[in-house]
Amino acid sequence: MSTHADQSVSRRTSDGNRATEIAGLLTRLAVLMSEQPPNTEVPQPMPVRVLLTVEEAAERLHIGKTKTYTLVKSGEIESVLIGRLRRIHIDAIDAYTARLINQQTTTQKAA
Repeated sequence: MSTHADQSVSRRTSDGNRATEIAGLLTRLAVLMSEQPPNTEVPQPMPVRVLLTVEEAAERLHIGKTKTYTLVKSGEIESVLIGRLRRIHIDAIDAYTARLINQQTTTQKAA
């Protein structure tokens, strides 16, 4: 029958073996990590989104969402439906702003 002292010695020996095993594993891990070349890949930037939500288009134009919906409904800003989702192409925003600038410069010249 084993005594309390025998169990204590056995536990310490087991703990010593475990500590040695952990130290060995950490050493192996360090060697493996040092052998791998550093990650030199340059992350690619996200591509520019070409289809925006009405809210995103409103932010881009610095106008309200309701005004943007009105412009879409009137056809002043072209949009597309993808299923039930309405999207505005960035070229449609550029075309709208170009028309605004053209109309204002024409009006100013006439005045």
